[in-house]
Amino acid sequence: METVFSVLHVVAAVFLIGPMAILPMVGMRDLRTGNGSQTAALGRSTNVFSLASLAVIVFGFGLIGVMDRDISFTTSWVLISLIVYLVALVLNLAVVVPAMQGAGEASDSEATYKRIAMSSGISTLLLLVAVVFMVWQP
Repeated sequence: METVFSVLHVVAAVFLIGPMAILPMVGMRDLRTGNGSQTAALGRSTNVFSLASLAVIVFGFGLIGVMDRDISFTTSWVLISLIVYLVALVLNLAVVVPAMQGAGEASDSEATYKRIAMSSGISTLLLLVAVVFMVWQP
């Protein structure tokens, strides 16, 4: 079972968290070209992938439950990874997605662009920190 949960955890991370981090970058390109409606559509997709990325946590919890090693939710690298992921998720859902979805009606596309760029950049860096801790396991 450990192998099954490990595969599910990694596959979900790649195919759910990957788009959660990349779609805002594509949306910024569309915003630069003046295609606010496409940015809004990508905002909806970012919302779906952000919410679906919670499956990574579920599979990770399942993996911890079946592992033979002495690892728990309070193990430092697990806890740090979980916290930075949750901060990235909240940042995506509270700042990036609303900014992208409002890009179609935004009168100041430069401010919207900056809000998306800054927030999604921080979110992506936080996700990178989570990956480093998952692999390094200090």
